[in-house]
Amino acid sequence: MAERFSRPLLVIAAGGTGGHMFPAQALAELMLRKGWRVKLSTDARGARYTGGFPDATEIEQVSSATFARGGVLAKALVPLRVLGGVIGAVWGMLRDKPDVVVGFGGYPSIPALGAAWILRRPRMIHEQNGVLGRVNALFARRVDKVACGTWPTELPDGVEGIHTGNPVRQAVRDRAGAGYIVPGDYPMSILVIGGSQGARILSDIVPPAIAALPMDLLGFLRISHQARGEDEERVTRYYDENGIRAEVQPFFNDVPERMAEAQLVISRSGASSVADLSVIGRPSILIPYAAAIRDEQTANARALVEAGAAIRMPESRLTIEALSEAIETVLRDGQGALRMAQAALSVAKPEAAEELAALVEELAGRGER
Repeated sequence: MAERFSRPLLVIAAGGTGGHMFPAQALAELMLRKGWRVKLSTDARGARYTGGFPDATEIEQVSSATFARGGVLAKALVPLRVLGGVIGAVWGMLRDKPDVVVGFGGYPSIPALGAAWILRRPRMIHEQNGVLGRVNALFARRVDKVACGTWPTELPDGVEGIHTGNPVRQAVRDRAGAGYIVPGDYPMSILVIGGSQGARILSDIVPPAIAALPMDLLGFLRISHQARGEDEERVTRYYDENGIRAEVQPFFNDVPERMAEAQLVISRSGASSVADLSVIGRPSILIPYAAAIRDEQTANARALVEAGAAIRMPESRLTIEALSEAIETVLRDGQGALRMAQAALSVAKPEAAEELAALVEELAGRGER
C-alpha cells in the first residue's frame, strides 16, 4: 500500500465517446509504463470503453450529465448532478492527491477538472478536434496547459495551445506505417466506420454505392462495415442480397487490424479516426458529421485532405452515385492509392502520447508533492 501511494498519480477525466476515450487510453498506457498510477474518472456511459484500458488503471465512476439528452426534468437536474460529481471529486482528491489532472473533454470530465481547479492541482486539457468542445472551452482559461490534437485549433483569445497531436492506442502504434498493398486484381478490403454518432447515413448510402461498382471490381471486394445496432440487420441483408461479402457489426474491437488490411477506408472524420488513418497510413473518403454544432469534423479532415491523403465528401454532396465514383477512382488507380497512403503518413504524429506525457511530467514538477 505504501509503495502504491509513493508513485505519482495521474487522474484522467474523459467523456463517454471513443473520440475522448481512445486518446485517454493511449496516455494511460504510456504513463503506467512510466511507473505512474493512473485513475480514470468517467461516467457509466464512458465505462463502456474501459475494456481496452490496462488492468492497472483505477476506474472511478462519477456523477455527471449532459444537456444534450433527456426531457425537461432531466435537463433541469443536470447542474445538481454535475455539482454532486464535483463535490465527490473534491473529497476524493483530498484523500488521494493527484499530481496532475488531464481532461479529454465531455461532460464526465467536469467533476475532476472542477475539483482540480478548486484545489489548485496541476491540470491540463487535451482537445482532439480542431474546435474546442463545450467542456474544454469552459476550462481553457482555468488550466495550466491546453494540448491540441488537431492543428490549428480554434482557441479563445489569449489562450495558447501546444500541438501534441492525438495520442493513438498501442494497437494502432503497433501497425504504424504498415505496408500498403495497392488495389489490384486480387482480394481487396474496404473498412467502413461511422463513429459513435450519426452513422446512419453511411448505412443508407455506402452499401448501394458499393453495389453500384462495376462487377470486375465488386468481385474482389470484402467489406467490414460498422453500423449502429438498429441498422445491423438491414445492412447485412442488403449486402447479402447483392452478393457482396461483408461483415457488419455495431462495434469492431479490432479496428486497427482491419484498417491496416484495408485498401480504402470510408469514415466519419472524428479526431481519433483521422489520427489512426494518418499513423497507419491509409487512403480514405471522409464524410464529416454535418450535425456537429461547431463543424469540427471538417476541421479534423483538413490536414489529410490538403496532403492528398483523403477525399472529403460533405453530406450535402453525399449521393450513391458520387460515393461510388469516388470509391472506383481510388481502387482503379493503384499508384494513386499508394500516394494517398504515403501522404497520410506525412501528417502523422505517432509520438503524440510521448509529447502529452512530457507535458504531464512538466506539470508534475510544478505541483505540490
